[in-house]
Amino acid sequence: MRYMIQMNVPAAQWNAIMSSHSTADMEAMFAHMNALNDDINSAGEWVDGRGLGGPSVVKTVKAGSDGRPQVTDGPAQADQNILAGYWVVDVEDEDRALEIAARASACPGPGGKPSNDPVEVHPIPEGSPEA
Repeated sequence: MRYMIQMNVPAAQWNAIMSSHSTADMEAMFAHMNALNDDINSAGEWVDGRGLGGPSVVKTVKAGSDGRPQVTDGPAQADQNILAGYWVVDVEDEDRALEIAARASACPGPGGKPSNDPVEVHPIPEGSPEA
């Protein structure tokens, strides 16, 4: 079964959150995430995954009355969460997807303390088109 596992960050707090990490904190965070990625890949469960940039690189698009794109800089709602990164995994069952999400949630934050941030797990229905 495929799942999308998402890490979200409050868009308005992105810069403050990122600047609260020292160089050592960032290295610990990347080491944790790289180890998680390696384990998912080694288990044959990896489909896709990426860390994403913050609100400054987001474009919001909606169709105008003529169907042409109307583009604004930033997330649609700056007071809401923004997708910071994701994994698409193909795992045996939901329990395994939840285990991966818990491990992502435990990523070290400032001072090396686990952040325990919420992580969303979305099942991808069988028969969904593959990219």
